[in-house]
Amino acid sequence: MGEATGKIEIHRGLKGVYFDRSRACYIDGRAGELRYRGYSIHDLAGRSTFEETCYLLLKGALPTRAQLDSFTAELKAARALPEAVFDVIRTVRSAHPMDVLRTCVSALSAFDPETADKSPEATLRKGIRLTAQVPMIVAAHEHIRNGREPVAPDPRLAHAANFLYLLKGRAPSADAARLMDLDMVLHAEHGSNASSFAARVVAGTEADLHGAITAAVAALAGPAHGGAAENVMRMAQEIGDASRAAEYVKAKRANGEPVMGFGHRVYRAEDPRARHMRAGVEKLSREMGPA
Repeated sequence: MGEATGKIEIHRGLKGVYFDRSRACYIDGRAGELRYRGYSIHDLAGRSTFEETCYLLLKGALPTRAQLDSFTAELKAARALPEAVFDVIRTVRSAHPMDVLRTCVSALSAFDPETADKSPEATLRKGIRLTAQVPMIVAAHEHIRNGREPVAPDPRLAHAANFLYLLKGRAPSADAARLMDLDMVLHAEHGSNASSFAARVVAGTEADLHGAITAAVAALAGPAHGGAAENVMRMAQEIGDASRAAEYVKAKRANGEPVMGFGHRVYRAEDPRARHMRAGVEKLSREMGPA
C-alpha cells in the first residue's frame, strides 16, 4: 500500500457531494423552492393532478388532453395484481406495511412480462405498471391484515381517489380525493433523497427496475427517511389530547430528545410542500378515521 498523497475528507451522508445533474427536479433548500421539470411545485399543486404531474416527470413535458387521456387509461389498465402476490400478502400479513410492500414489489418482478428488458421504453412501461400496482398492494394488505378481502379497483376513479376507495371500500368525497391527489403531487419527486439514491445505485448495476424499487422501498422505510412520518403519528398518539402538547414538548426538550415532525434535512426555509397540506389535512384525517 502506497503512502497517502493527501488528506481524505469524509462527507457524512454524502453532504455536499454532487454526483449527477437532474432535469426532473430542482431544489433550493435555503429559499424553500422545489420545481419539477422547471415548474414550481406551487403551480403544480394549484393547477395539476397526479396523473398530469406523473406524465410530466416521466415524459419531460406536460401532456396534451389526448396524451393525458391515453396515459390515464394506461395507468388504470395496470391496476391488477397476480393472485400469487395476494398470497404473498397473506403469508406476511403480520409484517410492517413497508416490509410487505418491499416484498411484494420484489415478487412482482416474477410476473412482469418485461422484467428482463432494460430498454428505456420497457423501463417506462414497467414504471407505469408499478405506479398503479403499489396502491393495490398497500390497500390489499390493509384489508387482509384485518381479516377482510381486498377491494377491486374502480375504473371510473382517478388514481388518488381510487387509492382511497381501495382502502375504505367506498368512494371518497371530492375534498378527500383532491387532498390525496395533492399529497401525491407534492411527493412525486424530490431529487436524490435516500430512497431515490438507493434505487439509482441498484439501477446503476444494470439490475432490473423491480430490484431498484425494492431497494428504494427498503430505504424509505427507515426512521431517518420516510419512517419519520410514522414516528410523527406515534408522537401524536402519545400526546393524545391537544392540551398535553406543550407539556409533552417541554419534557422531550428537557431530556434532550428530538421532537418529530419539525424541520427537514434539505430545507432551511419553509418546506414548500407543507403550505398546501395545512388547510385540508385535519378535515381529511377526521373524515378517514380517528383524528
